[in-house]
Amino acid sequence: MTDTPLLHTALHETHVRLGGRMVPFAGHDMPVQYEGILAEARAVRSGAGVFDVSHMARIMVEGAEARALLDWVHTADIGEAMPLGRARYGVLCNEAGGIIDDGIVYRLAGERFMLIANAANAERVYAWLERWAAERFRAARLENVTREVAMLAVQGPKAVEIVAAISDFDPDSVRPFRIAECSVQGRSALVARTGYTGEDGVELMPASADAAWLWDLLLERGVVPCGLGARDTLRLEAGLLLHGSDMDSETNPIEAGLGRFVALDKGDFCGAGPVRAAAREGTERRLVAFEMTGRGALPRSHSPLLADGAVVGQVSSGGYAPTLDINIGLGYVPAGLASPQQRLQVDVRGNLLDAVVVTLPFYSRPRP
Repeated sequence: MTDTPLLHTALHETHVRLGGRMVPFAGHDMPVQYEGILAEARAVRSGAGVFDVSHMARIMVEGAEARALLDWVHTADIGEAMPLGRARYGVLCNEAGGIIDDGIVYRLAGERFMLIANAANAERVYAWLERWAAERFRAARLENVTREVAMLAVQGPKAVEIVAAISDFDPDSVRPFRIAECSVQGRSALVARTGYTGEDGVELMPASADAAWLWDLLLERGVVPCGLGARDTLRLEAGLLLHGSDMDSETNPIEAGLGRFVALDKGDFCGAGPVRAAAREGTERRLVAFEMTGRGALPRSHSPLLADGAVVGQVSSGGYAPTLDINIGLGYVPAGLASPQQRLQVDVRGNLLDAVVVTLPFYSRPRP
């Protein structure tokens, strides 16, 4: 326990006014739900929902060695081939190849970038960048703009259409994993075609002073306010990993199934040796996705996973998937048990429930 006061985002008063159920999360007082987790998840899958994700860190990196610094700490290729306005997802590894955090890098201008980090890891990531800027990339400058710039995730099949209707955002030019500065009824905001729900959508980054106005504007257009509970449900359905649950500083990105987000053929990067060795030689364990084959208790983090009566691993994330009406989960097992159709059991408070390994994602949005 700690007596440190919880931080508030620029939308805190708005959440309280709208009746959001507030809970501590990553040092912040955040809404876990409004109407309800399942209702909000369904609203995002069928229309559009908005999440306050301003608790996540927004770190500007600029200067003559900004690109070199990010290319060193991040597993994606942040080299010369990364165009203006592009976003790249990857992880930040320590020297042993463990994952400090995952995050998106946006290239905003010639040598100006923005890194998004998880709220729980914000201080650690900023200190990590400071270390390497001081040791190797002294021409890179850092600025934490988390408090000055808010972040609203508008997600769902109608999200892009709604945002385009209230701004000069052009979905034809700002394609998925791209970012642009746009005007929303005369007020400036960055609009990134990214998200964490498995749906199309955008993440709006206005000045914090404009966050409540923009939130209300979206609600006037029929966007549903959503809390972190629905966000976690949606990301799990989409097979998106959560740092601190599905990966941590002891996890190699290869065993976490994130090899496609590691530019193994680029130059040297922090942790490259252990990561390349894992890619070349394989790993002892692998992250798997599983579906429960019957009804019953929900699989939860740290529940044991069994094969042939023996404990072989544990659940890292689990819960009910309302879109699919099944119970699902992620967890680590020996590599030899990671193939699709492998039969497992989940020990939920002493009850052994049958499960089967499946291929991610659990849910994929319908394509036009």
